[in-house]
Amino acid sequence: MLPLQLLREQTDRIAQALSKRGLDAGPMLEEILRKDQERRSLQAQLDETLAEANRKSKEIGELFKAGKGAEAQALKAESAQLKEQSKTLGESLSRAADALQEALYQVPNAPHESVPAGQDEADNEVVAEGGKRPDLPEGAMPHWELAREYDLIDFELGVKITGAGFPVYKGKGARLQRALIQFFLDRNTEAGYTEVQVPHLVNADSGYGTGQLPDKEGQMYELKEDPLYLIPTAEVPVTNLFRDEILEASQLPVRYTAYSPCFRREAGSYGAHVRGLNRLHQFDKVEIVRVEHPERSYEALDGMVAHVKSLLEALGLPYRILRLCGGDLGFTSALTFDFEVWSAAQERWLEVSSVSNFEAFQANRLKLRFRDGNEKPQLAHTLNGSALALPRVLAGILENFQEADGIRIPEVLVPYAGFDRIQLG
Repeated sequence: MLPLQLLREQTDRIAQALSKRGLDAGPMLEEILRKDQERRSLQAQLDETLAEANRKSKEIGELFKAGKGAEAQALKAESAQLKEQSKTLGESLSRAADALQEALYQVPNAPHESVPAGQDEADNEVVAEGGKRPDLPEGAMPHWELAREYDLIDFELGVKITGAGFPVYKGKGARLQRALIQFFLDRNTEAGYTEVQVPHLVNADSGYGTGQLPDKEGQMYELKEDPLYLIPTAEVPVTNLFRDEILEASQLPVRYTAYSPCFRREAGSYGAHVRGLNRLHQFDKVEIVRVEHPERSYEALDGMVAHVKSLLEALGLPYRILRLCGGDLGFTSALTFDFEVWSAAQERWLEVSSVSNFEAFQANRLKLRFRDGNEKPQLAHTLNGSALALPRVLAGILENFQEADGIRIPEVLVPYAGFDRIQLG
């Protein structure tokens, strides 16, 4: 959520920045400022009414002490009227504050100045590319056929148990999943991230804190009987560890990593491009999260991008890095770099990570602040990235490392997996 003071003081700049998202934010911001003025006016009226009621209460006491009961009784009637007015004003103020808060929740983050304008993924900017695309053997297969051929993943069994988008990993497929999780966690902790295990269900306050709620796209799984949500990413519970906290500047940066399953409804996702592991309702992901001083958050973002890049290079996967345009930018992000791996058999790029700086957008919702000495607390910056999301990484490994007589395992994963090849029989 953009700070209200920022919207008051830099309305035109914020509107111009939001135009990169293809959003005409002028009317929206004007309405917010109108609601803010209404709220402040009601607050001033309430404060004045309460102050007048307090003055009359003191005066009533003094009149009774002076033996002027009749005059005191007359003032008591006026005081009662003021109390009724203050109650009515308080209710109006509460409604105005709720309306203002709801309006603020509708405004996405303002894109960073480096974000290119654009409508969708076609306008994203390729900033780097690395790795070598393989020359596949004749008869090379996409990962869903490889998974069936080598009995690694059973998509049909997942449909039987739950539904489409919930695969069952088997044998070496399951072991390769576990190897990737451990490899990513180890590399993240070596890079200075503290591992945490967090709940896979969160309450509504946590969803609002990181911007998943209100759920405009209907992507969250919500429990019927309890006001809880299945997490779409470990970013949500990890970042909420710091909700309503004031950190000392000396504690920054805070760096955490966590593995979790992720749950996304992916409503409206159909067609060949979502086959196999390309898009799932449940998948595994290792996340990195940082809480940073605002002056150092973009330096931290560069470091996170370099770290994710090193993971893909260690796996030997061909990759590219994209700077997302305004139209493809997530609601909460100020700047995002996407990582994609080349799917050799499908001949298309598959997203495996998004690394984002949210600046103070999440921190404002979370009331996550830091204090430097005796200075007034200020909002921190939050960042997160996938390091990495497993399904498409696994798809990339199966497709890019397939050979005529089996599938080769990246060398760095062999100690974790316990095997260096997947073969029939």
